[in-house]
Amino acid sequence: MAVWKFSIQGSKVRYGNKKREKLTEDGCNEPYKNRYWCPKLQWFKCEPCPFVNQNECENFEIMCGAL
Repeated sequence: MAVWKFSIQGSKVRYGNKKREKLTEDGCNEPYKNRYWCPKLQWFKCEPCPFVNQNECENFEIMCGAL
């Protein structure tokens, strides 16, 4: 029995045994059933991330200490 997993590999988004083309450039805020994937946290968020890209996210974390 396999555990259901959401992952981004290249230009494909895989969830369970299904796959589709990635809708976002870097995988941030990749939509799935009214939730948004955060590659940094490896989890879904209820609202899209306010940052433009992962560099902005990392800079914010460095300056503030946490997300």
